[in-house]
Amino acid sequence: MYYAIVMQTISMRLPDDLLEELGREAKARRVTKSSVVRESLEKALRTRSPASPVSCYDLARDLAGMVKGLPKDLACDPKYMEGFGQ
Repeated sequence: MYYAIVMQTISMRLPDDLLEELGREAKARRVTKSSVVRESLEKALRTRSPASPVSCYDLARDLAGMVKGLPKDLACDPKYMEGFGQ
């Protein structure tokens, strides 16, 4: 039994140098530019590692220590911990 694969058309803009490289690659393989793009997309999207959970710290890590004039670690200074948890 034969099943037809339905594909949709998209258009995209590429810089000249990338388009030239795509053309050279397609010509070297004797395939269409579309098939090179399809293969590259499949490889990139299907072989990436699964996304690991991201913590709030991971998202804001670059901001740590940005505020000037505060102690380096409030948790180590008893003055700032006074009354904490009560």
